[in-house]
Amino acid sequence: MSTILLTPQDHPALQPAHGLWGLYQPAQAPYRFQAVDRAEAELWQQTTRAALRQAIGFNDLPPAPLAPELIESVDKGDYLREKWLLQTWAGAQMPLYLLIPKASDPSAAPVRPPFPVVIAFHGHGYGVKDIVGLWEDGQERSTPDGYHKDFGVALCRRGFLVAAPEISCFGERQNNFSYLNTTIGQGIPTTCEHTAHLAFHLGGSVVGLRVHDARRVVDYLETRPDVDVSRLGAMGISGGGMHTFFSTALDERIKACVISGYYSTFKDSILAMSHCPCNFVPGLARFGEMTDIVGLIAPRPLLIEAGSYDPIFPLEAVQRSLALTREQVYARFGAQAAVEADIFEGRHQISGARAYDFLWQKLTQEAV
Repeated sequence: MSTILLTPQDHPALQPAHGLWGLYQPAQAPYRFQAVDRAEAELWQQTTRAALRQAIGFNDLPPAPLAPELIESVDKGDYLREKWLLQTWAGAQMPLYLLIPKASDPSAAPVRPPFPVVIAFHGHGYGVKDIVGLWEDGQERSTPDGYHKDFGVALCRRGFLVAAPEISCFGERQNNFSYLNTTIGQGIPTTCEHTAHLAFHLGGSVVGLRVHDARRVVDYLETRPDVDVSRLGAMGISGGGMHTFFSTALDERIKACVISGYYSTFKDSILAMSHCPCNFVPGLARFGEMTDIVGLIAPRPLLIEAGSYDPIFPLEAVQRSLALTREQVYARFGAQAAVEADIFEGRHQISGARAYDFLWQKLTQEAV
């Protein structure tokens, strides 16, 4: 006689996630955005920003001087591409590309220093080279490729000095796993996966590492006479959109941002399908949904890019979140008009149709 088999269809409570979803209640989160006016919202920002910094972790990494080292400089005709190496903390170095517009005519904006500046955050793929006009093997390319579309180059040609860091776990910052005790058949994790698990074990997150790195990029930009950090923006796609979201929320030096291929809801995107573990922060549910955390960006100008056929950040969730962002968050600051959207026909990719002009307008106050 065979045993009686129980199925999740007949007994949904057999699935651990079934019960856990019952605990997912962003409307009851202790740090959710529920301000009724600007004064209350600004008080909420002070408390919540400090709590979120603690949640993502790695706020006490051993410090070190930036020690910027110029690795190479390439004349691209209408701009210079410099590659620098920064020490972000005592245990980490980070490559950083700077794309610098040519200042050939001192009387003609937008090519006069000190430049407005945008930090450009790449997403998953082969790393920062994919947004600064380089193939994965380091060879030059003249035609944008892939979902990033060389948006760092596009921003530079719009007039910005562009700072494009190699995000932790990608490109030249991948783990080589030489220190892992692995045997044949065990398999090797992805570099994001391994770093995320190690970060969780240490009480932090990859989000915390990346936000720390972004702050150090801004620290470095503040030392350069050709940069006007009072006109600082950020833009990123996919994992770079996540990077832009959290970095802007936690660093008030960023004055405007473009989030592409990310902003929607945790429930309908990050938690609804397979996503890289670098997206996760233990205990983030205490802060509600994306539409709560975005209150840490308000009332700064925000543009959301979203493709109508993006399979991993569904459009319906994007549109619902946009409405809540305008009507229930930015409205408390009297800043509904500061939220814009570029909903384009396409999949998971950079659009740029509005983004470059949006950042130029918001950071230079020049009408477009």
